[in-house]
Amino acid sequence: MIGSVCSCSNVCLLSGLQNRSGTVLPASRQHLKSKNRQIILTRASAEPDTKTLETMRKFSEQYARRTGTYFCVDKSVTAVVIKGLAEHKDELGAPLCPCRHYDDKKLEAEQGFWNCPCVPMRERKECHCMLFLTEDNSFRGEDTSITLDEVVEATKGMTGVQP
Repeated sequence: MIGSVCSCSNVCLLSGLQNRSGTVLPASRQHLKSKNRQIILTRASAEPDTKTLETMRKFSEQYARRTGTYFCVDKSVTAVVIKGLAEHKDELGAPLCPCRHYDDKKLEAEQGFWNCPCVPMRERKECHCMLFLTEDNSFRGEDTSITLDEVVEATKGMTGVQP
């Protein structure tokens, strides 16, 4: 997976992602689009506590199994989202979606709409982070599990991009 910086100064980590049918998204300023919405992964600025990272990893596995959803075919996408959730849990006290831009993260976390699992995921199984993918999604992998080692390895050296 290739990360490229777009003009909005967010890091688009999904450029160059290959889906199950072999289609590769261009590594350019374009972002992965799902139902005409852009997906941009942004992360908090601090490294998460290992215990929090493990908590969010376990939550993600359990929620995927309970809802009949799957992780992305490229597990590094799953790892980055889990790490972002853990960073926000440490920083804000809630697993605020790391894939959106917020003018006021603390206020958004308090309101709860975008706390994972977000309202669109709970109501319609729509996860724009690509953490929980439905069976018909071409980026869906076969797994509902990821190890802590996989999360750590896939996110090694990544630092937060937004304050």
